[in-house]
Amino acid sequence: MTRLPWLEAHDPFPAIANCDPSGLLAVGADLSPARLLDAYRHGIFPWYSENEPILWWSPAPRCVIYPSQFHASRSLRKFVRHHQWRITANAAFADVMMACATVDDRRGATWINPDMLHAYCEMHRLGWAHSLEVWQDDDLVGGIYGIAIGKIFFGESMFSRSTNASKVALLHLCKALNHLQFALLDCQVQNPHLESLGAQNISRAKFKLTLDQYCEPGAKLTNKIFQLALDKTLEQATYD
Repeated sequence: MTRLPWLEAHDPFPAIANCDPSGLLAVGADLSPARLLDAYRHGIFPWYSENEPILWWSPAPRCVIYPSQFHASRSLRKFVRHHQWRITANAAFADVMMACATVDDRRGATWINPDMLHAYCEMHRLGWAHSLEVWQDDDLVGGIYGIAIGKIFFGESMFSRSTNASKVALLHLCKALNHLQFALLDCQVQNPHLESLGAQNISRAKFKLTLDQYCEPGAKLTNKIFQLALDKTLEQATYD
């Protein structure tokens, strides 16, 4: 078994080609904004339990959704037409994260521990992390959050407290990202739910090439631009 490198505060990440077969790349370091930005720009993300050291991953193949290729089934389109839910951007970032950590079977078995919550809320404060919320009246029934750098959105987690609410969140996120000409939405690891919505696996080489081309360091999606894109797509939305 290959010994994984232990990262101190200022150590660089190893090349993602050095991951073990599971996608695990390195251990240690911290969750500072600079470290997280560097990680995502290189296709790396943290995922670990509360009592573990920080584990850094870069799985291959990589699951992605091309925003223009999101698959809304006939039943989902019909559902959206008949449910007038309110959709917002960055209106309740911490609440979305907390819901992702605690909804249904995730209670007590989530990677969204207090340190992760603090780190990503700080990324949100700095304008790098974003959320999309689905509301039924004043109740938060679904949402998704992630990191946006350049023209790549790195999805972290989504949740649903009502039937189809997470699908509706992902649908509207992809519409907004497509309007903004984002290259892809990173979903990390494929599952049947994501596959049914248009997610596909791509090679590590293709994913890295896309990052090199579209994940421009320092290029930030502002809250205002995100909200304007969402508003525009909501105005133009048709679900025939």
